[in-house]
Amino acid sequence: MSTAIWVVIAIIVVAGLAAAFYLAWTGTRTRRLRERFGPEYDRAVERQGGRAAAERELRSREERHEELDLHDLDPERRERYREQWAGVQERFVDAPEAAVEQADGLVTVVMGERGYPTHGFEDKVAHLSVEHGRTMDHYRRAHAISDRAAARQASTEDLRQAMVHYRALFDELLAAPTGAAAGGPAGGTGDRAPRS
Repeated sequence: MSTAIWVVIAIIVVAGLAAAFYLAWTGTRTRRLRERFGPEYDRAVERQGGRAAAERELRSREERHEELDLHDLDPERRERYREQWAGVQERFVDAPEAAVEQADGLVTVVMGERGYPTHGFEDKVAHLSVEHGRTMDHYRRAHAISDRAAARQASTEDLRQAMVHYRALFDELLAAPTGAAAGGPAGGTGDRAPRS
């Protein structure tokens, strides 16, 4: 065979290897982002209009997240917040709208103490989603119900659901450094959602 044919074959082989490497690399990156962000990945794909744009956005969130000075809460603070949550749940019976507002406020306070930004809902979601992507749907639903409650358009069942949704994120934010959920056997008081 002539040299030109060998060059063409070599170019085809190198191009094929490069394409295979690129596909493997993007597939690995996609899997990693899907695992890290959970349902937030699909939401980003829908919102950004495609996988490539969504992955750029999610990687940008990771970069901004690395700049945060995040820290775990000490056991005493976690227990104090659990007690405050139990108080909020008790108030739900007599004043469900106020309790939901207080739940939102308590979640925001815990976010701030952990080192997350606490201004602007979408900014909070973007930062939280890096470590708590699987809980962001709960947080979005709770926030939407809170908005309806502020306009007096939420039923008691809606408000109860908001408490359940806020509790999901609250438990993750309070989780011990070992990653154990705060609502487990050592989870303290107030493990049940309020009932209407």
